[in-house]
Amino acid sequence: MSDLLSSVKTAMSGMQAQANRLRHTSENIANADTPGYRRKIVAFEEMLEAGRRTGLVETGAVWLDRSALPRIYDPSHPMADDSGYYEGSNVDLVVEIADAREAQRSYEANLKIFEQTRQMSRSLLDLLRK
Repeated sequence: MSDLLSSVKTAMSGMQAQANRLRHTSENIANADTPGYRRKIVAFEEMLEAGRRTGLVETGAVWLDRSALPRIYDPSHPMADDSGYYEGSNVDLVVEIADAREAQRSYEANLKIFEQTRQMSRSLLDLLRK
């Protein structure tokens, strides 16, 4: 029974990490047109217990993408400098949508493991009752 509980915990940690990743990806998409906005990058870390690997994952530090911000020419923009340029966002919508799909599919895979484990537990309890 502890193996079933362990697989549920592993699936739950994966779902939580992917949900957090999807939240940051959504923030990036929402701020794609915000001047000066830097893309957020989420890293995953393996959780350790007393120095041992647990198989669980969590989101680590959130980093800001340090790639150069594009300079956009629009003299009418309130943030434009004397030459008519302002710094845009370094969010690439194609990359963000691909990341969102990857996070969604990973979340769904972990959910499937969770559901299968729950079904196996139910079947085991039904067998023990007979």
